[in-house]
Amino acid sequence: MILKRFRKSRVHGERGQSLAELALVLPIFLILVFAIVDFGMGFHAWITVTNSAREGARVGAVRADSATIEGRVRDTSSSLDQAKLSVAVTNAQGDPGESVVVDVDYSYDLITPLAGIVAFVSGDTIGPTLIFSSSADMRLE
Repeated sequence: MILKRFRKSRVHGERGQSLAELALVLPIFLILVFAIVDFGMGFHAWITVTNSAREGARVGAVRADSATIEGRVRDTSSSLDQAKLSVAVTNAQGDPGESVVVDVDYSYDLITPLAGIVAFVSGDTIGPTLIFSSSADMRLE
C-alpha cells in the first residue's frame, strides 16, 4: 500500500517534466537546424560562383567579348541574387595563347538569426555577410 502511494505521487510530481525538457532543448535544436540550412545554402552559392567563373572563362577562351562572357556568367548563376554578383573580365579577345581571366564575387547574407553571436565567437572574422570569390583563367584559342 505504501508502495502504491509512492508511485502515484511520483507520477504526479513529474507531470511538467516533458515541457521543461522541451523548453531547454528546442532552442538548441532550432539553432542547429538553422545552421545546417545556412551551411547548405552557402555551399550552394559557393559552388555556383565557382562554376559560373569557369563557364565564363570557357566562353572567353573561344574569343568571346566581355559582354558575352559576363552574360554567360550571369546565366550560369541565375539561382543567385544578381544584384550581389560582380563580374570582372581581363584580356577578353587577346592574342592566341594568352589567358582570359574571369573574376566573380558574390556577397552571401547568412540567414541564421544569430549572426551577431557568430561574429562575436569568431572575433569578427565571420560576419553576417560572407564574400565568395572565384577566379578562372583559360588560354585563348
